Amino acid sequence: MTPRKKHTSSNGQPQRAAGGQPRAARHARGAGGTPQAGPSVRPTVRTVQQVSPTLRAEAPSSLDKGVFTIPNSQLVVSRRHLLYGAIGVGVIAAGTTAAGALGLLGHDDTADLTILSVPTSAVTTSEELSEVELSAHFGLVGDFEMPYGTLVWCNDPDVAACLVPGEAAKPLTQVQLLYLGNGGTKTIVGQAVGQDEGFEIYDVRATSDGVVWTEADILEGVWRVYTARLDSDGDPVEYVRVDSGNADWETPTLALVGNKAFWQVMPRSNGNAAASDSVLKKAVVGTTNVDVVYSSPGRMATPPNPTLHGVVITPRTPTSAVHYQLTYVDAASGSVVDTMVLPQAMKPLEAGYGKTGFTFCFDGIYDYGDGIANLGTYVPLQRATGADYNYVPWFRFSRTPACAPCWCGDYLVVKSTQAVCGIDFSSSTYFATDVLTGSADYGDFLATTGEQDIMVTFANITRSLINQAEEQLCAVRVYAPL
Repeated sequence: MTPRKKHTSSNGQPQRAAGGQPRAARHARGAGGTPQAGPSVRPTVRTVQQVSPTLRAEAPSSLDKGVFTIPNSQLVVSRRHLLYGAIGVGVIAAGTTAAGALGLLGHDDTADLTILSVPTSAVTTSEELSEVELSAHFGLVGDFEMPYGTLVWCNDPDVAACLVPGEAAKPLTQVQLLYLGNGGTKTIVGQAVGQDEGFEIYDVRATSDGVVWTEADILEGVWRVYTARLDSDGDPVEYVRVDSGNADWETPTLALVGNKAFWQVMPRSNGNAAASDSVLKKAVVGTTNVDVVYSSPGRMATPPNPTLHGVVITPRTPTSAVHYQLTYVDAASGSVVDTMVLPQAMKPLEAGYGKTGFTFCFDGIYDYGDGIANLGTYVPLQRATGADYNYVPWFRFSRTPACAPCWCGDYLVVKSTQAVCGIDFSSSTYFATDVLTGSADYGDFLATTGEQDIMVTFANITRSLINQAEEQLCAVRVYAPL
């Protein structure tokens, strides 16, 4: 495929996120530093008041109002699940846990937890930023077309993973690499390995080193996880099945860091394994040696999110009160690098990690929690680890979240209501991508995760052309800081 001409928005201007006009305000403190791998963070003692917290309100969001159907198939993807799998079927999990390295296992109270506590005065919001044009900070370096219905993920500077709908009923989907430099594509998994047994490909992640994907037979309620190493030409060397399971377990959610594949296995809440632990598993692509990296009592809150050197998960702490612990795991060693415990019963929608530490999102509003009780995406404005998160300023992007943010150079990049927005903390400004005419209701979606030098977005669009038939395509755009 070759690059195509740049699309225009419906009104020729960047479309702003809903919720009022941002206003100029005080200068936000800049973010700096890079995450450093280190020893596991042991929680410090903090007295916790026993309360009965409640979620005050669900966000008035369009995330679940509609669904996105891949053409020529029965695969229906809600916007909420756009980036972490389409169908929930099962897996059988077993193994040991690395969670003991944190010193948390064996406790039935919260005395040993350092729980995030941020005053309202320490939080800057997106309403306090001024808007500038995207062209003042970022340039468009790639503008490519993929088939309508394509889903895109990027955790690599050179390639993006694409789940592409098949041209007929079988295969339902294919896995392609999109080369971000020139827009070329390569099919690396043309059909499910188990297609003759009723399996189809439902989720994928890929880097220049390899690929991990899930296949499911939804009629039988079974699924499998495969990996493959890619050679220097981007061709898979061998498909290796690394896991499989039944309908007592949800389809694993995926992450890939270099050649390290991760998948998160959780029990179905209404299945026979409902009381079982959730686990994070790991394998080098193309090999059969599987490690259980982390175990969580009950279900984890978010899918795994890959970063430059690791993966973020949100297990529950093994305490009588429900707390979710954001946990950053080093991809190479499998060791825990950083942790942060959220207040009781606060359940994030997504979690990530970047140059200042953990990021997380809430899609509801809580009646407790001070500075982190509201809907939106949260990120510390200064580098923090462990208990330091309580003593640094924070930023909240106050739009209903749809995915975890990422860092592109010195810019925080967040999915807004329709556009993708970049935030420059050094100038207290933000910019938004132009939403293409005919885009699906979610507009531009952020494909990039972790920390990258580029920002990749995609939009599935339908539009009518003068004297021509209706056009449908997936527009993938690549931006880089100026």
